Amino acid sequence: MATETQAAVVTGGGSGLGRVITLALAEAGWQVTAAGRRLEALNETASLAPAGTVHPVVADVGDADSVGALFDGVRQRHGRLDLLVNNAGTFGPGGSVDEVTPEGWNSIVATNLTGSFLCARHAALIMKDQDPQGGRIINNGSISAHAPRPGSVGYTTTKHAITGLTKSISLDGRRHNIACGQIDIGNAATDMTAGIATGAAQADGSVKPEPTFDAKHVAEAVLYMAGLPLDANVQFLTITATTMPFIGRG
Repeated sequence: MATETQAAVVTGGGSGLGRVITLALAEAGWQVTAAGRRLEALNETASLAPAGTVHPVVADVGDADSVGALFDGVRQRHGRLDLLVNNAGTFGPGGSVDEVTPEGWNSIVATNLTGSFLCARHAALIMKDQDPQGGRIINNGSISAHAPRPGSVGYTTTKHAITGLTKSISLDGRRHNIACGQIDIGNAATDMTAGIATGAAQADGSVKPEPTFDAKHVAEAVLYMAGLPLDANVQFLTITATTMPFIGRG
């Protein structure tokens, strides 16, 4: 259970996993800044949380100035930052390496990778400077940080890169009491993954429905990671639908 002074930022907080994680943190006592591109969706998230626990902020994680303003606001409101959940991400545009345009590639990298870097950069600056020093960063990787789906070169590449980002932050953060871990999620049931339950492309060229699981279990896993003392860290946590075709994919 968090104290009233513990402050968190969740990116992509207006929908899907970001909303579920935001609400779980708020209900556990955290003060949560929910960041995203759509104010209406962020306000809806805030309306579902205990009064006064969620602060909606419109921000584009791929834009350096927007991210800077986001974290300046957090520092002004709370005076510190204890947790960043780097959740914002995009699947597309999809395609193989010869099908994705340079513009499409750059758009995926901007959100999934540069966005996570920019947010982690500002979070670390605050965490190093505050007293007591330190905090925690949790990056949303994916099953695609381990194995690709067909036609997902942009998404898969950025999610593999998130693993490198997690390891580097974890190592460099040690001397500043900054812990960094990664949660890799497979087929949590959200609007973003609704198509998987009806039919997903498989490595053999077929299209088959895949099982999903309740997204609340992702939020519970994040709460566990976030609730650890800073001298303990979940480096990598993988949570999937039990029978999804991941182990033995192909």
